[in-house]
Amino acid sequence: MRIIELPIEFEFNGQKNHINPSLIISKNQLTLVDTGYPNFLPFIENEIFKNGYDMKNLKNIIITHYDIDHIGSLYDFKVKYPHINMIASEVESQYISGEMKSERLVQAEEMLENMPIQEIEFGKWFIQKLKNLKHVSIDEMVHDGDWILDNECRVVATPGHTSGHISLYFPSLKSVIAGDAAVIENHELVIANPHFCLNVEKAEQSLRKIKDLKAENYYCYHGGTFTL
Repeated sequence: MRIIELPIEFEFNGQKNHINPSLIISKNQLTLVDTGYPNFLPFIENEIFKNGYDMKNLKNIIITHYDIDHIGSLYDFKVKYPHINMIASEVESQYISGEMKSERLVQAEEMLENMPIQEIEFGKWFIQKLKNLKHVSIDEMVHDGDWILDNECRVVATPGHTSGHISLYFPSLKSVIAGDAAVIENHELVIANPHFCLNVEKAEQSLRKIKDLKAENYYCYHGGTFTL
């Protein structure tokens, strides 16, 4: 088993941005972690091809949490590759499938009420983007401590950024796929974007939780790989 990053560079509001979905390779089966923004399927496919892998071997998609840059292309993957097994936490599954209004949409609508005038247009645009996301049913709901991917990966509940956020721990690789439970700033792991954390205190606890795993590699969706 091994993990590789799929670095994707794009422009947003005239600035260069990066995201880093992860690809898990195990016995010629592929598992993608998070799917980028809407319309990012071709970018992710291209990165997978560049690394010498075939999309027909993509067996699973794991979603760390419901955010537009993580689930944006999930529906497109489901349409093009209907055989793929969709995995997420039970909490996030409710939002991904549309059973419940997403926490991020609730937060965005609440923030709009107190937003400075110059930011209202962006706030409304962001809310509409969230509303436009198409729902996808989750095939496999996971919980803290569950072992998946042939018992080589342990699900780690890392709430804070969102309530049902999960990270993935690979003991044999001494590695963690952190999602948005951590980002790299000034050569250290910190919580991701506190302004948008639904619960900063829980986010700090989750960061300590994955740090306590004493992994050698932390794959962060924003910022890349942090290696001890």
